[in-house]
Amino acid sequence: MIRKTVQIGNKVIRAGGRNVTGRAIRLQKIKRLIRDMVDTMRHDNLIGIAAPQIGVGLNVFVTEVRKTRVRTSVKKDDALRIFINPKILSLSKKQTVLIEGCGSVANAALFGPVRRPAKVAVQAFDADGKLFKLVADGLLAKAIQHEYDHLRGVLCIDKFISTKKIVHRDEYKG
Repeated sequence: MIRKTVQIGNKVIRAGGRNVTGRAIRLQKIKRLIRDMVDTMRHDNLIGIAAPQIGVGLNVFVTEVRKTRVRTSVKKDDALRIFINPKILSLSKKQTVLIEGCGSVANAALFGPVRRPAKVAVQAFDADGKLFKLVADGLLAKAIQHEYDHLRGVLCIDKFISTKKIVHRDEYKG
């Protein structure tokens, strides 16, 4: 089911999330949440979405790096990934800048430059409750960090490195 994406100004978007406990990871309620997140992400042309963005204060996010209406220059697609109770294990010292947008500032249609580590190692549970570790780089690494920030109440606009380089979605060429 497609859900309305919570926009900046709604207190849930800044509240962050809480961990999903033990057996709850495998419950139908969490599986339904994940389906709703995937449906919403795809409908809204996003490459990731976190549970707080659809009004649910849990530490869950999904990513699916692919071409979208806005992000047309994706070099390498990545399969749908589910992250429950993610934990960042390490970040590279090397950093890169990427122009980022966000479904929770979609009404403002803002995109701006964000500096993040080029590589990330993350640990999380998948939709079946199995613990996994992943090392990612490129756009997937950026998406993981962006969605992980949502679980802490942080938005990409908090990390824009230059307000002079903020662009409207219609002006972004990515």
